This record gives sequence, structure tokens and C-alpha cells, in this order.
Amino acid sequence: MRTLYLLRHAKSDWGDPGLDDFDRPLAPRGRRAAPAVAQWMNANGCAPDFVLCSAARRAVETWALVSEVLESAPETETTEDLYHASPAGLLGLAKALPDRHAAAMMIGHNPGFHVLADALAGEGPDDLLRLLAAGYPTAALAGIAFDAASWSAIGPGAGRLTCFVRPRALE
Repeated sequence: MRTLYLLRHAKSDWGDPGLDDFDRPLAPRGRRAAPAVAQWMNANGCAPDFVLCSAARRAVETWALVSEVLESAPETETTEDLYHASPAGLLGLAKALPDRHAAAMMIGHNPGFHVLADALAGEGPDDLLRLLAAGYPTAALAGIAFDAASWSAIGPGAGRLTCFVRPRALE
């Protein structure tokens, strides 16, 4: 069994138009949302043992805030490969996750995360599938479980959406 958590970075700050997109920090709303999602993860037993985080500043800051609240301290790797990755590229990164980890979280960006989550979730509670189909806002977290012995065996339609939480629902 494998569980993949896809956490979109929290809301970023667009206040400095001269700042490169990669270097945008979190907005105050994002700094509030990330710990709230982590608290929800703790309360609902969503504990990754590995985190693959985009190297973009807003993703790194999201992970810093989440990791301060999580009850577990997963192994973490930061990569530029998640930044502007296509859904196919994201799937390739997920398939390459280390098999020694049964629960992994990727922290990255849209539109890729929304497309990937929608493609992987072949089943799940109708209300969660509808929420996911409606959009993937900043700091949203999807959990997708796979009956797979290896990450390389996951693929489109093979997962079950086990959770989809949006920060607005936590306010």
C-alpha cells in the first residue's frame, strides 16, 4: 500500500511585480493556511515519511510552516524538478519515489497538481471527487492511496482519493 499526498503551496505574495515567479514568498494568508493544514494532517493521521518539495520559495516556505506543526519529521528532499512540471513529469517523479517510504508528500504547483490528482484518483467518495474536480486552491491537500507494492506501479485511475482538504474549510 502506498499513499501519495499532494500539497499545493500556500498563497503567495504578488506585491513585488519585479520579483521572479520562482522567488515569490508566501502572503499572510498563506502563512496562516499552511499550519492549519498541518494541524488537520495531525488530527487525521496523514503523516508522510518522505517529502519531495519544489525548490520555489513559496513551496519551501509552505513546507517550513507545515513541518513545524507536523508530529512526524519525514525525510525531505528539495528539487527544482517540481517547478513548472507537467502532469506527466509529476507522475514520473511520483513513480520514482523511494520504495522504502510508504507515505510520501509532494509539495508543488498548479496546474500540474490538479491534473495529476484528478488523473490518479480513479475512485473515492463522491463528495471528495466533486471537490477535487471543482478546483485545487492554494494549500489544498489531496491524499491518494494505491494498492501497490512499489511507487513505480502507480498510475492514472489506480488510486483512491482518501482526503481532499482546502484551507477555507478549516477556517
